[in-house]
Amino acid sequence: MGVSNAIVIGAGIGGLAVAVSLARRGVAVTVLEQAADITEVGAGLQVSPNGLAVLRALGLEKRLIGRGAVRGRAVVMQAHDAAGHDVARLDLMRLPPEQAYYFMHRADLVDVLLQAAREQNVSFELGCKVTSVTSGETPQVQLESGETRRAEVIIGADGIHSAARMTLNGADNAFFTGQVAWRATVPNTFGHKDVAMVSMGPARHLVSYPLRGGEMVNLVAVEEREGWAEEGWNHVDDPANLRVAFAAFDGMAAQMIHAVEAPTLWGLHRHPVAQVWQRGGVALLGDAAHPTLPFLAQGANMALEDAWVLAEHIVQGGVDALPAYEALRKPRVTRVIKAANGNAWRYHLKPGPVRFAAHTALRLGSKIAPARMLGAFDWLYGHDVTARTPR
Repeated sequence: MGVSNAIVIGAGIGGLAVAVSLARRGVAVTVLEQAADITEVGAGLQVSPNGLAVLRALGLEKRLIGRGAVRGRAVVMQAHDAAGHDVARLDLMRLPPEQAYYFMHRADLVDVLLQAAREQNVSFELGCKVTSVTSGETPQVQLESGETRRAEVIIGADGIHSAARMTLNGADNAFFTGQVAWRATVPNTFGHKDVAMVSMGPARHLVSYPLRGGEMVNLVAVEEREGWAEEGWNHVDDPANLRVAFAAFDGMAAQMIHAVEAPTLWGLHRHPVAQVWQRGGVALLGDAAHPTLPFLAQGANMALEDAWVLAEHIVQGGVDALPAYEALRKPRVTRVIKAANGNAWRYHLKPGPVRFAAHTALRLGSKIAPARMLGAFDWLYGHDVTARTPR
C-alpha cells in the first residue's frame, strides 16, 4: 500500500507542498535542494481558489494572511492608450463565499510552506545538486558530490530543467515563443487597488497587483519580439530596455514602469507536457511535468494541485498508485496550459476590427452579465482537488 519514505528534489512551492502533504500523513520525507539557502526574491504570484483549497487543507490560509497576502477583488483589463479606461472587469468578489483569491509575494509563500515542512519534521539537504535519477525497484538519485540517495519514491519537483524529467522522457523540444517577460516589484506609491490590472497594447501587456498588505506592487511586463532570449527567471536587465518597450503606455501603467529599478528578464519558452510523469518509483510534479506560461497565473496553483493529488495517491496506494496520479492530472493541466497559451494573443491585439470586436465583447460581457463572465472560470477556480481525493 503506502510508502514509509520519500525523496523530493527541489524546495520550490510544489516540492515543499508535497513534502508537507506526505509528512503530515506519516511519510518520512527528505528534500534535496541545490541552493545553499531556501529563498525566493523579487516576484509575486496569484493564489486562485483552486490553489488556495490545497493551502487551506494544509491549515495555512491564516499564515498567508499574516504574511500580508492581499485578497483580490477583481481582474481589470484596460487599454494602454486610454488611461483609466476599463475594457472589462472580472469581479472576484462574486466568487462563492468559500472561495478566495490572493495576491502574495512568492518568498512569503515559500517561507510559510518551509515552516510547515519543518514542523512536520521534513529533513532538508541544502547545497545538494542532483545530476541524475534512476528509476526501478529502489529508485535513487546521484549527487554532484558522487554520493547517492535512495527512497521508495522519488519526486521530481525540480522545475523546467528537471533531472527526473530527463530520466523519464529524455530531452524535450522546447522552443522560444517570441515573447519575453520582465518582472519587478515597486513601492505602491500609486494607490494601486486590490485588483490585478492587465494593461493591454499591441504586441505587449503589463500585469500589476499589490503585495504585502498593499505596500508593494508586482509587475510582469510581456513583449513580443524577434530576438531570442534566454529562459529563466533571474536574468538581470537594464530598466531602460523595459521603458523603451512600453514607451507608448500612459497613466498609472507608465508611472509604475518608470519606477522600476532592477527588473529581471525571462525568455518565455514553450515546453510540451511530459509524455511520462511516472515510472519505477519516480514521479514528476509542477514545471517538471508541465511548464506553464504566465498568461493565466496558474503555474504555482497547478503545482499545489499536483502536490496534494500525488501525496494522496502515494499514501493510499504507494508506488502502484502513481499511474492513477498521472491519469488524473494530465488532462487537467493540459486544459489549463491550452487556456494560458490562448490568452497571450488576446492581450496583444493591434488596433483594428479584431481588437474592437474582442474588446467590445469583453466590455459588454462584464457589464451585462458579470456573473456569467466569472462563471466561465468555474472549471478552473471551482476545481477542489482536496474534495476529489480521500483525505
